[in-house]
Amino acid sequence: MTIWQSDFYHYPKIEPQWQLVICSSDGKLIHETNCSAAQVNAKWLTKQLQQAAQGKLPTKIQVFRPQIVGLFEIATQELGIELETTRRTNALKEKLQNYSPINSKDKSKNNNSFDVEKPPPQGVPEDLWGENWNFISMSANDLINFTGDRPIPIKFAPEFLNPIKLGIASDALIPGIVVYGGRKSMVLARWLDQQKPVALNYIPTEIGKSGGLVLESGLVDRWIFATFESEAIAQAARSYEQRKQDSKGLHFLLIQPDDSGMTNTGIWLLT
Repeated sequence: MTIWQSDFYHYPKIEPQWQLVICSSDGKLIHETNCSAAQVNAKWLTKQLQQAAQGKLPTKIQVFRPQIVGLFEIATQELGIELETTRRTNALKEKLQNYSPINSKDKSKNNNSFDVEKPPPQGVPEDLWGENWNFISMSANDLINFTGDRPIPIKFAPEFLNPIKLGIASDALIPGIVVYGGRKSMVLARWLDQQKPVALNYIPTEIGKSGGLVLESGLVDRWIFATFESEAIAQAARSYEQRKQDSKGLHFLLIQPDDSGMTNTGIWLLT
């Protein structure tokens, strides 16, 4: 499978131009070009993708910017390429972070060109919420076995998030959050899977004795996953965030019917 990561971005502070950047999933630059705003359409994009392919079209193209999804949907459908909308375009974002736009003399203007404006977080629908939740952790080795061996109906554990692939020691603790969903366990897991979870972050209040958990999902969606007003839980949340740093950002979300540990409904590896 050949995967490209691509961005099509507008640089209003420089001049009225758009720039197309395509790289491989390992960060190799494949194609870059620019056009005026008047040229921006799906036909132009389709032609550029064909030129970049040189007769060998990729299997999939990944994009992270919501504003360009429509253009890429038309172009990839025309060419028979799968389109994936995902925040996990790390190779492309690393390239864009210090990327200077074509014909730009000021290389500092594009430092955050991959930043995407996010809306305020919404509440998780009340009719989906489980009975309770808790912070947990597993060793990297246990997490690999857990996601690999157990019959879990809904699972997101891709190879690129395997702790060993990330260079994490087998005995390192990977932090996570478990939700005991009760009878709503499967309904909640299916809803979460539709949202495409990316990360679950602790957001403290100014006083630091309360706060909440915000679920990042899809391209820009954010959900208030839980709130609390407890110094003890806030301390546990701070420990959770510290462990995320120690585990190179890897963490997980687990849905179970109850705390017996006998049955699992869904699990997602997050970064």
